[in-house]
Amino acid sequence: MSKRESDEVTGVETTGHEWDGIRELDNPLPRWWLYMFWAGIVVAAVYWVLMPAWPGVSSYTRGVLGQSDRADVETALNDLKTVRGAQAARLKTASLEQIEQDPDLQAYAQAVGQSVFGDNCATCHGTGGVGAKGYANLRDDVWLWGGSLEDIHHTIEVGIRADHPQTRFSQMPAFGRDQMLSATEISDLTEYVVALSGRPADAGAVRRAAPVYQAQCIACHGPTGAGDQKQGAPDLTDQEWLYGSTRADIHAQIWNGRGGVMPSWKARFDPETLKALAVYIHANAGGQ
Repeated sequence: MSKRESDEVTGVETTGHEWDGIRELDNPLPRWWLYMFWAGIVVAAVYWVLMPAWPGVSSYTRGVLGQSDRADVETALNDLKTVRGAQAARLKTASLEQIEQDPDLQAYAQAVGQSVFGDNCATCHGTGGVGAKGYANLRDDVWLWGGSLEDIHHTIEVGIRADHPQTRFSQMPAFGRDQMLSATEISDLTEYVVALSGRPADAGAVRRAAPVYQAQCIACHGPTGAGDQKQGAPDLTDQEWLYGSTRADIHAQIWNGRGGVMPSWKARFDPETLKALAVYIHANAGGQ
């Protein structure tokens, strides 16, 4: 066996491997690395004995300790079901006010409500209830049908323009589409609504539209345009607009009389879930 060459600079023997004129030195591994390496082997051997490790044809080695993550998860799930079952039972018998007065029960209701909202309501109302054009923002303090805990619960239960016999229902006439008003009257009425919201508007159009508003709109929106929650009539004097606040948006609403549909959730959710959803919206999304 030929003697290996040594590096001229360091005096360390080479391995005999060379790439592009670069020769590999045969330096020994650091002792700390060797210690860690052998310690890892010892730990692995101990682990193989104590814990499930080796797969078999139809099973695996169970280990001396009999550890099972599957069993741990099953135990945790059973414990969670027990806790949730007790809380769900309390939620079923407690009134809405009692839920909000009990911190533990309220926390449980909000956790359930948040999950249900994300799965069923966020599609329209957005994550967290911020809403979108045509879909109500549940984060502000503007409520067509009232923002009390009881009002929110009732709206969720019966829906709006839904198939429930007690659904909340309001109707904005399609003044243009059904030829109830002329195009000129609707243009003037648009300026009138713009003026109600505190923005600059055509004074002549506002003056001409005043009797039209008195005859057609005052019954629902009131003499000042402040709306009526009992009828689901929106406030025209604030800066919140379900279908948009531009003149084109307002004109389109007067012309077409749009009205969205919110489904009734009573047949889909049990009473506890309806309560939890109402509590979540009221507590976290701008309830009155």
